[in-house]
Amino acid sequence: MELLKQRILKDGHVKAGNVLKVDNFLNHQMDVALFAEIGKEFKRRFAGCGVTKILTIEASGIGIACLTAEQFGVPVVFAKKSQSRNIDGEVFTTRVESFTHGRVYDIIVSKKFLSPGDRVLLIDDFLAKGSALNGLCQLVEDSGATLVGAGIVIEKGFQEGGELIRGRGVRVESLAIVDAMDPETGSVTFRD
Repeated sequence: MELLKQRILKDGHVKAGNVLKVDNFLNHQMDVALFAEIGKEFKRRFAGCGVTKILTIEASGIGIACLTAEQFGVPVVFAKKSQSRNIDGEVFTTRVESFTHGRVYDIIVSKKFLSPGDRVLLIDDFLAKGSALNGLCQLVEDSGATLVGAGIVIEKGFQEGGELIRGRGVRVESLAIVDAMDPETGSVTFRD
């Protein structure tokens, strides 16, 4: 998606440790007009898949998931990173490691929001090592729902996450795949 790539080049910042900061438009301050275009692109790529639910993980994926869900006319479910008092009943849960935060989380979805009749599209802002996305795949599998694919805004193609998830047989559609980043020059190279 050329619009996204240009925005990354213009406003993204490469930091040491394979970190691409896009917090001024993607995952802290959100450019809603860009999110709308991202949602349209995911709709185009997954049209005809019969999506009934969008699943993401809190917090950065929620905005993108909402504008994607609007295109499909379906609800968004987000996996919470901690048990709270307002989650009642039985839950699906699995553990994920956050590359960004360097922590391990239990992610939780109430069983009343995922069922065997659902056709689920996963949406997330980044795919790096694949732990979060792998955890979301596990939740869908545990629910008995059908996983139709994963829509990723930015994939770090030089890390193992894409290969891991595709190796599970999951269709992954990434709007921008970064092949290389240089923190010294700030340069970002994309896969075609």
